[in-house]
Amino acid sequence: MRFIHVILFSVALLLSYIPNSTSVNNDFCVADLSLPKTSLGYQCKSEKDVTVDDFVFSGFVPGNATKNFNTGITFVNVDKLPGLNGLGISTVRADIGVNGSVPLHSHPDATEIIIIVEGELNVGFITPTKVFLKDAKPGDVIAVPKGQLHFLVNTGAKKAVAFAAFSSSDPSVQTLDLLLFGNDLSTDVLSKTTLLDVGQIQKLKAVFGGKN
Repeated sequence: MRFIHVILFSVALLLSYIPNSTSVNNDFCVADLSLPKTSLGYQCKSEKDVTVDDFVFSGFVPGNATKNFNTGITFVNVDKLPGLNGLGISTVRADIGVNGSVPLHSHPDATEIIIIVEGELNVGFITPTKVFLKDAKPGDVIAVPKGQLHFLVNTGAKKAVAFAAFSSSDPSVQTLDLLLFGNDLSTDVLSKTTLLDVGQIQKLKAVFGGKN
């Protein structure tokens, strides 16, 4: 009997350290955005202060197209939709112009489902041994496993639109171009480790804000 009590106490203690877990009594844990975000997420807002607006995001419309990739991204995570807190899901809309792309990136903590809505897209992800590539059209749904480098390229004659969902309410994003050329890692080190010529590295650093 004592062993069972120890197990129950341990489980209760563990749950007490997960502020963004779903509430046992209320089935949700709306993020209190007035408090700092921690490594474990947001604290729950008091239920008496929760309103329907905590579960609604208005503005899932095309984002402003970036200069470099001609793509507009509208991302809806827990910071924009507090009701997602602890639910393990979020979403994004990508409006990809002609010749535009979503560059190589990964989500270390989330699996992604991509839904093609308009246009023609070349969608793929990369493993150490293989490239998985699909010429996707409206109605296609592509799964991207957690942590894999992946991309979307508009191959059609008009704008393409894709929606995606993530298995996290606050997925992280690591974009390869920014990791390589958006920081202060020296050009000399980059040249030696990537075999890119110095001039090309300096050009890319000017685009992505890198130094040295």
